[in-house]
Amino acid sequence: MSLAIKNPRIDVVDALRGFAIMCIVLLHNMEHFEFYYFPTQFPDWLTNLDKNLLASAYFLFGGKAYAIFAILFGFSFYIQNDNQNKQGKDFRLRFFWRMLLLLVFGFINTAFYQGDILTMYAILGLILIPVCNLSNKVVFIIAVIFMFQPLEWAKYLYMMLHPDYIPAPNLSEGYYKEIADYMNNGGFWDYIIGDVTKGKMASLLWSWENGRFFQAPALFMLGMLMGRKQLFAKTEANLFFWKLALKASIIIFICLYTIIEILPDFEQNKFALNRLLVIFGSWANFSMMVFWVSGFVLLFYLTKFNSLLSKLIPFGKMSLSNYLFQSIIGAILYYKYGFGLYQYTGATFCLLIGIALFLLNVAFCKWWLKNHQQGPLEYVWHKLTWVSIK
Repeated sequence: MSLAIKNPRIDVVDALRGFAIMCIVLLHNMEHFEFYYFPTQFPDWLTNLDKNLLASAYFLFGGKAYAIFAILFGFSFYIQNDNQNKQGKDFRLRFFWRMLLLLVFGFINTAFYQGDILTMYAILGLILIPVCNLSNKVVFIIAVIFMFQPLEWAKYLYMMLHPDYIPAPNLSEGYYKEIADYMNNGGFWDYIIGDVTKGKMASLLWSWENGRFFQAPALFMLGMLMGRKQLFAKTEANLFFWKLALKASIIIFICLYTIIEILPDFEQNKFALNRLLVIFGSWANFSMMVFWVSGFVLLFYLTKFNSLLSKLIPFGKMSLSNYLFQSIIGAILYYKYGFGLYQYTGATFCLLIGIALFLLNVAFCKWWLKNHQQGPLEYVWHKLTWVSIK
């Protein structure tokens, strides 16, 4: 998901994108690419370490790395749309075609990892087409409404007005049971077919049931606004903004996390409680995401960590390739049709595997970009995006 032009914002944006993909890669490894299995042959100390590490990883990165990726998705749209507008061209139809291409990449990725997010981005990213010419104020209001999770609030209010109402089980649960069946008993083609059918439905339904269909478009729009305001440029005003955002995000996250912890004491209806947890959980993830983004930008621009964080730039420039390749490698490593490491590795070993794969991948990206302007899939996506339709 490379930016279209070279400007002062690119380095920090690409490094930040690399950070988001790194977090995703490490978390996916620790959860065996959603093959949830906890080996029982380890000593108690290692089992406890595995549980604590996995819980910590979810707390720090679960729902946050994806949110960073979503913000930068909207930012990249702004860059490309702005470039075309400066040339007197309308980017919207081309962007629609670009999202169809991303949908294809998403289904390829889904064949190896049913938790793919590219397909959801390709579908929900289309919201940028009708809003891209609206004023900043209007776009911001729409984003806030989406971030407010109106559907979840409507469900909650309905349950309050109808105390005896018992909602049907989440549709994703049935699909996840079927996924567990072929993942435990199937072969290669069972995985491939199952992932692009049952797995894709499970992933999309889970996203719908957990507020992602409202949060992701909001993040896309906020990312577009960040591009309009040039918030990633190194200016005194922007640095002040990021410092303020860092402080505010810490305070807001602590407040939201406290609310989440005490909610069960105040809401006895478990179905209504689940709706509130989705709402406040999405807001907590957003505030933590702001913490990561603002902290990263400040470290990049104001500290000696710049040289270290800059090593993520090649990795971030090849984010699409890296995201898909890590799914293929992860499937081969952990699934039954590959090495089946899910049976023998807990979160600790998987974290070490993830770190090793990440470092190898960074080295590969650095080597590749010495000889090419874009990553392999970025190149294909770019060429197909701008293919002549005459």
